[in-house]
Formats: sequence, C-alpha cells, structure tokens
Amino acid sequence: MASNHSQKVEAIADHADADNDSSHVNAKSIVLSNEAKVEQANAHSLINPKKEITFTVGTNDIAEAAHQIADQKAAAAKAAEEQAAAEQAAAEQAAAEQAAAEKAQQEAQQAAQNAAAASAASAASASSSAATTASTETTTNKGTFKLSFYDPSVLGSGLGYGGVAANLSVFPKGTRLKITLSDGTVWYRTVNDTGSFAAGNPNQLDVAMPNSQIPSAGVLTATVEVVS
Repeated sequence: MASNHSQKVEAIADHADADNDSSHVNAKSIVLSNEAKVEQANAHSLINPKKEITFTVGTNDIAEAAHQIADQKAAAAKAAEEQAAAEQAAAEQAAAEQAAAEKAQQEAQQAAQNAAAASAASAASASSSAATTASTETTTNKGTFKLSFYDPSVLGSGLGYGGVAANLSVFPKGTRLKITLSDGTVWYRTVNDTGSFAAGNPNQLDVAMPNSQIPSAGVLTATVEVVS
C-alpha cells in the first residue's frame, strides 16, 4: 500500500527539471525503498506485538509478607502485655494474701498477749482481794477444839454442808468460825445447829460433811477462831 509520503515524493520528482532524468529516477528509488522498509516494519509489528506490563492489585508478595510480620509483632506485643498484666495481678494478690496472713498472725499474737495480760491482772486482782480480805479480817482465837463429823442428809437435815453444830452458849447460831487443822488446812464454817453432845462437850464441834469426805480418823483437833 503506497503511503502519502511516497505520493508526495513522486509529485516532487515529476515536477523536477525534465532534462534532469537522473533526479527523477533517484527520487522514485528512494520512494520504493522507503515503502519496502515500512511494509517490513508493519509485518514485524504484526508477528511480534509488543508485550505490555500489567500490574495486578493485591498480589505483591513483599507487601503481603510485611503485613503478616507486622500482624505477628502486634500479636506478640499484645500477648506479652497480657502476660505482664497477669503476672502483676498474681504478684499483687500474693502480696495481699501475705499481708493478710501477717495481719492475722499479729492480731492473734496481740489477742494472746491481751488474754495473758487479762489473766495476770485477774490473778493479781484476786490475790489483792484475798490479801485485802485477809488484812481486814479480824479473828479471835478460842483455843483448841475436838472435831467430829456428821452427814446432815443422812439425818434428814436440810441445813447443808456449810455449817457446824456447837454449844450455843460458846458459839451462838450465826457465828462464823475459822477452823485450822494441824496440817494447815483451813475451813470456814457457820454455827447453824447444836446437839445433845454440846451440853457436856462445850469444846467440841460437829462439822457437817458428806460421808465420803469424812476423815478416817473420825475425831480431829483444830484451832478455832471467831471471824468478825
């Protein structure tokens, strides 16, 4: 197919000087050569079309790998943060439990100390009270008396075991007596009864006592004082 370029060249050649045939021939030769080159170029272009470079969005492996690494780092950082938080919480709980245990131990020790102090104070108070009672107690020694024993319940008496039967002319009813045995044992009794023996034995006391506790000797001697 003749191009517009070759047509223009032929027109130029035709208008050239008529006497100059060589110029006309040369122009045509150039036109034919150019047309051949154009046709070859077109044929080569049809046989070997140029390859176009295409890009597909989202298939960049390097970018995808970078995203995965970033995600992994973020997940690892989050896991480390959660682990640190859990360890801190566990440490705080352990510290709280230890503090509570120490506080409970201190409170128990304080309670024991308070109880010991209260017991000591109570004992001291009782001792002081006894000492006060002893110091304020006034007694009158009436000498040595024989002691015999009887069980009021066996005799059908309801007077109980806190009294003694005595000669009422020596110890009237209601008299409080301090009876000290030879081994140092002290009894406090109140005169609440008398007996047929008292008329002939003014220096004898009949002490009320359960049969199971009556001394095997049966009759003892003791120092008797009147407590006022």
